[in-house]
Amino acid sequence: MLQIEDLQVKVGDKEILKHINLEIHTGETHVLFGPNGSGKTSLLMTIMGYPQYRVTGGKISFKGEDITDMPVNQRAQLGIGVSYQRPPTIHGVKTRKMVEICAKGKVDAEALAEKVNFSEFLGRDINAGFSGGEIKRSELLQLMAQDPDLLLFDEPESGVDLENIPLIGNAISNLLQRDFKVNAGKTQKERRKERTKMGLIITHTGFILDYVTADKGILLYEGVLTCTSNPREIFRCISEVGYGECFRCAV
Repeated sequence: MLQIEDLQVKVGDKEILKHINLEIHTGETHVLFGPNGSGKTSLLMTIMGYPQYRVTGGKISFKGEDITDMPVNQRAQLGIGVSYQRPPTIHGVKTRKMVEICAKGKVDAEALAEKVNFSEFLGRDINAGFSGGEIKRSELLQLMAQDPDLLLFDEPESGVDLENIPLIGNAISNLLQRDFKVNAGKTQKERRKERTKMGLIITHTGFILDYVTADKGILLYEGVLTCTSNPREIFRCISEVGYGECFRCAV
């Protein structure tokens, strides 16, 4: 469903991503690790189509269609959605209105907000005065309303207190159709066959791994994508010897 081939990206004159190859199939979720400044957010923003991330080589395909030069709005309409690490504050637009726009009138904003304990914030301007955890819940609510096929999460645990991590983690698990209660009694093959959503999650803390059973972990280091393996194994390696040593071992 998502195929990235030999992707090279610059911001200004600086090369950010170098010969990236990545495939995420229907029903799969991948977790992306890497130090600050390694290009993780740049990869997500390039997939989403932000023009400041200039593709200088390679190709991005989604649902069999070349989206390399497709604008952001068309990618969203095609079924790509993102939860930003630091989304902007938008004065003059109520959160309820944004949710209704994302949902295109198909779902009730109040009912969705209850799922992430966000009803009291619907009447407020988007992200105005929100805490880190409230911003994350606002982002999740908008994704729930959009209901995309490919969900991109940029550090969903960032700025979230430990008390709200389970709420965020379980909401992401539900969005990616990986809820254990819903899938109880089904074999792994049956669960995989029924999933239609794909995910790519950036994490530093690894907390999200307690709530989302990811299929693959990937290390991005200095703009190079490497070391595809079990996500918990990669996280253990990073915790024990650091990003650089994990990268050197992989190459």
